[in-house]
Amino acid sequence: MLDHLGIQVRDVPASRAFYDTVLAPLGARRMMEFGDVLGYGVDRPDFWISPVTGDGEGHETHIAFTAASRAAVQAFHDAAVAAGAEVLHAPRVWPEYHPTYYGAFVRDPDGNNVEAVCHAPE
Repeated sequence: MLDHLGIQVRDVPASRAFYDTVLAPLGARRMMEFGDVLGYGVDRPDFWISPVTGDGEGHETHIAFTAASRAAVQAFHDAAVAAGAEVLHAPRVWPEYHPTYYGAFVRDPDGNNVEAVCHAPE
């Protein structure tokens, strides 16, 4: 349904370092850069960050990235911890979502809830 998603961040260098680190275990990388506008993806840039515009307070966003395996979810989590991210939920099965939903949740530098999820069974 979505073609791409963009979020605004307060500190582009901090967010660049965070997303460069945590998206790599999921097979994604920074693919495009237009000044402070950065595009990440696997085959094409479908996740974008750009600097905050305006004076308003940001609102927490939940972003879930697809992981090919449970090992990739664990690698995402480990990379986030190494980058200093706050862990919201360590990797585990979430049966309330469905029997094979395996996810980990962390905060990015702007306080967003960032998840890696694998839907495949073990």
